[in-house]
Amino acid sequence: MSITSASICEAADRLQGFVGFNAKTGQHLVRFSEDSFGLDVPEQSITPTCEFVWQAEAGELMTLRRERIQLLLDQRIDDRLNIGEPLRVYMRRQDLPEISAERRLRQA
Repeated sequence: MSITSASICEAADRLQGFVGFNAKTGQHLVRFSEDSFGLDVPEQSITPTCEFVWQAEAGELMTLRRERIQLLLDQRIDDRLNIGEPLRVYMRRQDLPEISAERRLRQA
């Protein structure tokens, strides 16, 4: 099976959980319920993981950011996040530019 940009984007869209920014520690946290973050994570910073990895650019253009995927990998809960092989390949292939795609935010 060859891994394409489309399969990498599909894998990013299958990520599970939520990411919130803890203002007290200055770190992004992953949880699997929006209600489990606590008071140090403002509600407006809580984002579905499948959207967190994408950064908005001009118009509907978004970039799949390796640094955001790395924040998820650093949490060492890959199975729960559903980080698949296409995303692992994307992270290993630092010689290729980040993927940019025209897309819209998915509704939670």
